[in-house]
Amino acid sequence: MKKYILLALGSAVFLACSPRKDGYLNRKYQDFTTFYNVLFNGEEALNAELKQRDKSYRDNFHAPYIKLLTYEEQISSAQMENLGVSDNENGLPFRGSDNENNQTAVLNPTRLSILEIAELKAQKAIDKHSMMFKGEEKNKTIFDAYLVLAKARLFQNKPLEALDALNTVQKIYKKDKRLSLAKVYEAYTYGKMKDYYRADETFRELKENKKLKKSEKKLLSIFYSEMLLNAGKKEEAVTELESAYKLNKNKKLRSRIAFLRGQILANLGKNEEARESFVTAYKNARNFEFEVKSQVEIAKTFNGKDDDYEGAKEYLEKISKKGTYASRKNEFYYALGLMAKKAGKKEEAQEFFQKSIKEKVSDPQVRGLAYYEIGKKFFEDNDYLSAGVYYDSAYAAMNYAPAKEELKSLTENIKDISKNYYLIKKNDSILKLTKMSNDERIAFFNKHIEGIKAKEAKEELERKKAEKESKNRVETVDFALLGNTDNNNSFLDFNGSKGFYFANQANISKGEKEFKQIWGNRALTDNWRTSTKMNSIEDLKNEALGITAAPDPRRYEPDFYIEKIPTKTEEILALKKDRDTASLGLGRMYENFFSNTSLATKTLYDLVDSKTDEETELQALYQIFSMNYEKNPSAAERAKQLILEKYPYTSYAEFVKNPKKADFTTSDSEVEKIYTQAFALYSEEKFDDSKKLIEETLQKYPKDVLVPKFILLNAFNTGKTAGKEIMILQLEQLMLNYAKTPEGIKAKEMLQYLKSDIKVEQFDDNGNPISPKNEPAFAPQNVNSSSTNPERIQQNNSKQRNLQEMQQDDPLQPKDLKPKK
Repeated sequence: MKKYILLALGSAVFLACSPRKDGYLNRKYQDFTTFYNVLFNGEEALNAELKQRDKSYRDNFHAPYIKLLTYEEQISSAQMENLGVSDNENGLPFRGSDNENNQTAVLNPTRLSILEIAELKAQKAIDKHSMMFKGEEKNKTIFDAYLVLAKARLFQNKPLEALDALNTVQKIYKKDKRLSLAKVYEAYTYGKMKDYYRADETFRELKENKKLKKSEKKLLSIFYSEMLLNAGKKEEAVTELESAYKLNKNKKLRSRIAFLRGQILANLGKNEEARESFVTAYKNARNFEFEVKSQVEIAKTFNGKDDDYEGAKEYLEKISKKGTYASRKNEFYYALGLMAKKAGKKEEAQEFFQKSIKEKVSDPQVRGLAYYEIGKKFFEDNDYLSAGVYYDSAYAAMNYAPAKEELKSLTENIKDISKNYYLIKKNDSILKLTKMSNDERIAFFNKHIEGIKAKEAKEELERKKAEKESKNRVETVDFALLGNTDNNNSFLDFNGSKGFYFANQANISKGEKEFKQIWGNRALTDNWRTSTKMNSIEDLKNEALGITAAPDPRRYEPDFYIEKIPTKTEEILALKKDRDTASLGLGRMYENFFSNTSLATKTLYDLVDSKTDEETELQALYQIFSMNYEKNPSAAERAKQLILEKYPYTSYAEFVKNPKKADFTTSDSEVEKIYTQAFALYSEEKFDDSKKLIEETLQKYPKDVLVPKFILLNAFNTGKTAGKEIMILQLEQLMLNYAKTPEGIKAKEMLQYLKSDIKVEQFDDNGNPISPKNEPAFAPQNVNSSSTNPERIQQNNSKQRNLQEMQQDDPLQPKDLKPKK
């Protein structure tokens, strides 16, 4: 009986504490059970995930800016693997009650991430323990559940769903003191959604709230400064970071705040202030990496004019030799190189960059940047091939994707130039040999063979020296780990010489040579066997010059080389053609890739002076003129005169007479009247008068919007007076200069017709063909056959239909002279 009484009493108490009743006991009971039954596990899961993210976070100091919060983004599985973190789907094991884990497994057959578990727990707490009465939540702990729900969604990159939870909590808790915290996360969420206007508006309202707790102010300052930076408001971000630094006393966070502030100030060109900020970051740094990077950034803010270079140099050289800093010498030498460069000491800067690449790698990106700076010096001196070698090394070493991507196109362009350069060099050498007598060839190759012998003797001496050093060196090897040493094919017994493979420099050299011969240059990445082969500048050079890795046994015989010299005329001409085509391409590349007009002009003039064929010469002269007629008229003048002298009846000659000098935007009313007069003269068949009026107008108004219209009308005048060929040249010039105008489009259509084999035949009333002299194949007005012969009409029906289609909306008509907007 007593048992039943206790059961009934317990049931009564349970029912009395139901979330469906708004009583004091109900509220207290639900408040307690919400947290300890479900929400506690959700909060623990969230905190565990954020702690793990913070622990595994690695800063990217080569990005424009570091992040203040180290738990915002989850690192990838590959990154976790590299950092030695277990690559498990949940990150960290979640420890809840077996009953709850079993329920989760039933609800979700697939394993959940920790944040998904936190979200699930928070949602479960809301669903089971919410006490809504008249639109107001009576269970105070549900507020915490909504915050956990919002955070879990935010850090899963689901800002819209997080905003929904934050809006709900503000709606059902109208007078709660914790609403300001929800507002802080709301503003942060707007920033995540890139709705910077609303985020800024919300943050400003919160800053005016004098009742904010200190913890809320700290959080607000961090969130607000990052939002301002993402919105591009750098000056305001600097001011807010100053406030964040004052509010937050945690030294690790203070170091990050100062470092980020320094990066922004450096980006704004305020080097003095940036330096002070980096010094503050260094003083507050709580890890070795931050100390080193702060010192490097301090060096980057060096001002070559006002700062003490010798003092800064002495300080960095001294610190680079201290204790653990010695392991980062390559980074300090790179920083010293940048300082020397800013101080105007270019040679000294190159020495420091060279020292940097010889030291042990501590940061692959810094190694790549050191290679890049060396290559940049060659690039500025127009030595693109040497620059390309270092750019190749920089590209291979760098691990920051945006910087690597920027360098990729540059290295590809230099490789294209290298192909042409070495092809020219090779063909020039062969052409030079074809002009030699047999005795001269023998003497030339004997000298070449002596050079090969001296080089190989030097290499053999170095190999023997390395082999001797390796034999004298005592190596300690754990033979038990390396398996059976009696096996002649074992790892220790490479080529029959006992000892560790990598201790023998000769073996390494041979191995590298054989590897390159089979695989070529490969990037140091996973799946390198199946990755795309990376051709270096050296590979391209060897390919162009015909150099192979394996030496030929006949390489010491002059006849071995003489036999390969072409003797047939067509072969020699083909070599010359290939050489000239490559030279033309090289000149274009210098201009298009690097905007190096002077080098491009010199290369193309050298091509012209080498007596190339007419087609290549004309192309080279056109390129020279088009590159220089505005920037360097004196360099363009020679090309212009050569085109006019050698190729007067080409579209290129027409172009150099009247190149397009500016965009046309306005039309003078006087010009419109003149065009009407010119068109009237054309209509009256006064072609010479119309032509003269047009030429005078073009000289007087060279930049008027109607210039293309005048040129098209003048082409018709020319067709009537000088014939089809000259008309085609003028239409080609019009199409070349004004391709996107209605006149340019019409000229293109007409050229397709004029250059075809179609001929317009006209017949008299008796069916006899009329062949007027100098009549162009195309006229500005509709061309209708005067023939009444049905057979003739039928034969020319399709031809006339094509002409009529082309002549619709004739651009010559003066009815629409205003330019279209």
